[in-house]
Amino acid sequence: MPPRRRPVRRARGRKKPTGFDLRRAVRTVVMSLLAVALLSVLYLLMSRGEGSGKGESTLTTSTMPADGAAGEPAPVPSTEAVADGVEEGESTTYDPTPKSPAPSTHPPAPPLLPGEGARIALVIDDLGRSLTDVDKLERLGVPITYAVLPFETKTAQVTAKLRALGAEILLHLPMEPGGGANPGPGALRVSMTRNELAQATRQALQAVPGAVGVNNHMGSRLTADAGAMTAILGELQGRSLFFLDSRTSAASTGYDTARSLGLASAKRQVFLDPDPSVEEIRYQFHRLLSLARQHGAAIAIGHPYPATFEVLASEIPRAQALGYEFVRASYLVDQPGGPPI
Repeated sequence: MPPRRRPVRRARGRKKPTGFDLRRAVRTVVMSLLAVALLSVLYLLMSRGEGSGKGESTLTTSTMPADGAAGEPAPVPSTEAVADGVEEGESTTYDPTPKSPAPSTHPPAPPLLPGEGARIALVIDDLGRSLTDVDKLERLGVPITYAVLPFETKTAQVTAKLRALGAEILLHLPMEPGGGANPGPGALRVSMTRNELAQATRQALQAVPGAVGVNNHMGSRLTADAGAMTAILGELQGRSLFFLDSRTSAASTGYDTARSLGLASAKRQVFLDPDPSVEEIRYQFHRLLSLARQHGAAIAIGHPYPATFEVLASEIPRAQALGYEFVRASYLVDQPGGPPI
């Protein structure tokens, strides 16, 4: 009989080695991909829910530092995003009934807070076409600075009426914009020589006698040219005139050039009516008050639109009741050699 073989005992804890399991690997990869996809969908849903309304609740200010005072509303968006690099929308033919504006994307106007000691200057551009506009502005009962275009149909009559009222007048000097818009008669252009720019400025000043200063009408292209602005603003030297930079472009050199020439100067902080809707104008007016409260003073530019008159008539008394003071623009200019206001 052959000898019996003893069974071979395997060591405990060891498994029989196996080959590569393709099915198990595929199953693992598929399950991993499904898990990643599910997590991605959940993340997107959560982000959408949390982000809804972010554009309305997260507000920043680009032209002024944020107000960190406790109990005050969050800063509001700056109109630099609207005005800088974009023309004011002014035309050579003033339409007293402008087209309906696009719906405003702004949140409701922030609540008004007390502004004791805060000063506000309201500058109304594009005058010189209507005497009725002057009457409406006078009825507001606060100091207004009137910016008159030099060569419009009723420039002489409007200027004479304002001088009789003892109002503050600016020459609203037409300057070349970008994009091909027409700034109107007597416009200063980059193609003009320095002598031609100076002469055209002198002629415009003669057309608006009694002006205590100058601000630009349009001009995003010309105001970016420091050499041209030097020729223009040089005509203000020796005349005791100040320059208000309308800031129709972030590239404007007007304010800096004026200061370098030793002129009294200022720049606007707010455009009241980037679109002529009551909602937009009220929002910008409340923003104006916020900036004046934060920094002590602010200058706004508006236009003779029906909605602008409506908002100013209702909001000015409320602002006055809260302690805001309305002054002429000349009260808020930076004096030569002094620090910017």
